[in-house]
Amino acid sequence: MTGPLQLTFVNYKKDSYIVVEGKSGEDRFFIIRQGKVRLSKDIEVVEEERGNVLGPGDFFGVVSTMSSHSQIETAQALTDVTLISVMKEQYGQLIQNNTPVAMKIILQFSKRMRYLDEALTKLTLKNNAMEDPSHLFKVAEYYARQSQYNQAFYAYHQYIKYCPNGEFVNQARERMMKIGPYTKAVKLDFKADEFNRVYPKDSMIFSEGEPGEELFIIQNGSVKIAKIVDNNEVLLAVLKTGDIFGEMALLESKPRAACAVAYEDCRVMAVNRMNFERMVGTQPQIVSRLTTLLAERIWFIYKQLANTLISDPMGRMYDALLIQLEKNRVPINASPYAFDFGPKELVNMVGIPQQEGVLVLRKLMENKKIQILKERDKDKIYVLDVSEIAKQTEYYRKMQKIEKSRRESAGY
Repeated sequence: MTGPLQLTFVNYKKDSYIVVEGKSGEDRFFIIRQGKVRLSKDIEVVEEERGNVLGPGDFFGVVSTMSSHSQIETAQALTDVTLISVMKEQYGQLIQNNTPVAMKIILQFSKRMRYLDEALTKLTLKNNAMEDPSHLFKVAEYYARQSQYNQAFYAYHQYIKYCPNGEFVNQARERMMKIGPYTKAVKLDFKADEFNRVYPKDSMIFSEGEPGEELFIIQNGSVKIAKIVDNNEVLLAVLKTGDIFGEMALLESKPRAACAVAYEDCRVMAVNRMNFERMVGTQPQIVSRLTTLLAERIWFIYKQLANTLISDPMGRMYDALLIQLEKNRVPINASPYAFDFGPKELVNMVGIPQQEGVLVLRKLMENKKIQILKERDKDKIYVLDVSEIAKQTEYYRKMQKIEKSRRESAGY
């Protein structure tokens, strides 16, 4: 039996600062009981979908608390406020005692994640990814051009399945016949009650644009999450054992916003909507893990959005590497360190066209503290001195601020 949940009420006077951007080590988040709170950021890349003024029932500080990263925003009391303070270790109990509150946090996180993801796509690729099944044909065409036939075959198949009267159905069938002999790892359909699934390396688990009915928990191996827009593949994340993905489509009943591909042989557990609703009440640790993962992804995407403001592509590459170090909690004095991705993925991460990216990479490799590590069948970026990444990033951020001040003073 779970005992009563002991929550603390705290009061703040009008104009008081409640949380401050950049501060680390937060162990609690807040739910507003009375009054209004304004959220602000040092760099406001995109306006929040729901606005920056919160009222009763809204919450803040969850991203920092649940991800154990620094605060991504400042919260200031607009009026006298009364807040409910929830300690991180109380969250599991909150899920059991007040499932609707936990579901509200998860659903809002999911919507916020999708909104920010769309904003990042617009900023990095100057385009908006389509989120309907017709987009599957474009995804398939991209992978076919890259000679990644497993992914192409899967996307063509799903296009025919979900767009049986689509204008490219005949072309999709012809392409499938042509590339079929070259596919080695394709998993097309699983039974609804087949919850434990195995995917060989380079097989597609789902494609963006595809309707989604399940989320996945990685039991073994790793999964690449990527987005295809304007003939570019943007690497969003490489997920590992214990990570959860595909939750946005399940929670919001919307098409997949990105592709999931087995980065190496992997085993996953599929959770459908019925099982998830049961899980919320019976397995708070899974829901707590999902909240933590969503919090980490929101923190990460805010950092990626700030990265788009750095005009120098070299600065963006250093900043992207530093974000990965912060994400993985690698100490700045750690040396050496191997990233779990290579130079091509780094170019994709910052949204630089491949041709330009090759030139920037050459310049990056002039830094003797950065090397390419050849490991089995994939390259990895290897840093001899982690502090060098922080030092270079700080230099480019400083140059960006000077440039911004110069432009503002010149009236641009």
